[in-house]
Amino acid sequence: METTQDFTKPYLIHLPKIMDVRGNLSFLQNQDQIPFDIKRVFWIYDVPGGETRGGHAYKTQLEIIIVISGSIDIIVVDAQGNETKFCLNRSYYGLYIPPMHWRHLENFSTNSVSVHLSSSDFSEADYIRDYHEFIAKQ
Repeated sequence: METTQDFTKPYLIHLPKIMDVRGNLSFLQNQDQIPFDIKRVFWIYDVPGGETRGGHAYKTQLEIIIVISGSIDIIVVDAQGNETKFCLNRSYYGLYIPPMHWRHLENFSTNSVSVHLSSSDFSEADYIRDYHEFIAKQ
């Protein structure tokens, strides 16, 4: 029986991992592992201990977060207020987050780096930065 992925919910994407004694390699390609065309890429690094990042939802943008070094906890809240914690600490996993899901990143390990792949160019109008407004839109 063939299963299809539910793109309305966050899920972990297992990226290819090519193991080699000289070091491992992982990669991604549009449409093979990513359910959207990449329009923007940004990364977060040098986060001081105890700080959080994110704290917003996108109205239309799709996002994949890959922690390529260290570990980061990503807290995602859906439209019903259900909270899920994803602990990313392997560079061959990516977290897909659909629109209208609140997210924040916390518990950054020393020297952690996350890469964010987005389905659209930056647009401040696509952000919901107030959690109460996010919940009210549901």
